[in-house]
Amino acid sequence: MNKLSILILLSISTYSFSQKKAYNDGEWLKFRVHYGLLTAGVATLEVKNEILNGEEVSHVIGFGESTGMASWFFKVEDHYESYIIKDKDLPKRFIRKIDEGGHTKNIQIDFDHISQNATIFNYEDDTKKIVSFPTDAQDMVSSFYYLRNNLDTEVIEGGDEIALDMFFDRENYKFKLKFLEREILNTEFGKVSCLVFRPYVQSGRVFKEKESLTIWVSDDDNKIPLLIKADLVVGSLKATLVEFKNLNNSFKIVVD
Repeated sequence: MNKLSILILLSISTYSFSQKKAYNDGEWLKFRVHYGLLTAGVATLEVKNEILNGEEVSHVIGFGESTGMASWFFKVEDHYESYIIKDKDLPKRFIRKIDEGGHTKNIQIDFDHISQNATIFNYEDDTKKIVSFPTDAQDMVSSFYYLRNNLDTEVIEGGDEIALDMFFDRENYKFKLKFLEREILNTEFGKVSCLVFRPYVQSGRVFKEKESLTIWVSDDDNKIPLLIKADLVVGSLKATLVEFKNLNNSFKIVVD
């Protein structure tokens, strides 16, 4: 049993921490992706302040593509977007447009947090579907930014678990991750103090086991991902942060 079970999904109106906002307009992160020893692609995450249907949102734009020899064998071009309501840290719209070796999806999900209904537009077959979701549910992208802003890492201990509700594609999921430890990581920027997390994933088609994914996040007010490792059914994947711009807080390097 864990000494402490941390439930992140609490009422936004009463849930607050003393730490600074983790991200803001203009943040840009770039990752190099390796499949085994092969450089397989690049990915970026960018945040822009925008107005969507009269509300201030943080528009998070994620893009990933295969490069070099990897594109010859398995071409990938993925677009993920989340429009996050700024004063609530809740998703207003989610977009997933992907092409992974010919497997394609093109959907948009609009969230109504009053009715707790998600309207799903599938642009491949021109259909619309409405599905209910739990209170304060997050999408695939917004969940990460929600945790960056709201997880109190001052009190977290090894073995603690974090849980929140996630709505992805057409279904509701209970997303969980476990905090493992604090670690000093050697990066391209120097030695950085990190928080190490292990999200629980579904084993089978993509991941080897449910604990096949590990993420190293900077142990500062930014909480940016520095390294992601995954054991896949076939091979392994690694994404490493190689560039960043316009962080909202100081990026701390460990001095020996």
